[in-house]
Amino acid sequence: MAVRVQEAIFDPGRLLADFTKARQSTGGIASFLGLVRDAHGGRTVQALTLEHYPGMTEKQLHAIEAEAHRRWPLLDSLIVHRVGRMLPGEPIVFVATASTHRQAALDACAFLIDWLKTDAPFWKYEETGEGGHWVEARASDKMARDRWQS
Repeated sequence: MAVRVQEAIFDPGRLLADFTKARQSTGGIASFLGLVRDAHGGRTVQALTLEHYPGMTEKQLHAIEAEAHRRWPLLDSLIVHRVGRMLPGEPIVFVATASTHRQAALDACAFLIDWLKTDAPFWKYEETGEGGHWVEARASDKMARDRWQS
């Protein structure tokens, strides 16, 4: 299990290669890569800034990662999330899960992403040609998260 919150850009191919290395007992690895979009809500996005409270953010990410391990028989997981100012096309989040069976890896990965989109302690500020504004979680993201309520 690993969580990293960082400003530095990351190489998703390298993250996936490192995550899969020497995993002979793994039956399936699921991964998700989130990128900064160049448009949102009909506006052109020039940049996205994510703010957070260091320490609190990592604690919350570790807690949700532990919850995924309680719900599914995972062999390992990785969450890498960027903060700071990012440009369209840059990676913002990478999640990977490994299990002996593909469905557990797929479900756990989806669970983690749904939580990150709605409840992770990040605050998003979009810069557009029309000015800047704070971004709230969408209703569809909350509905996706709610399917995991038990």
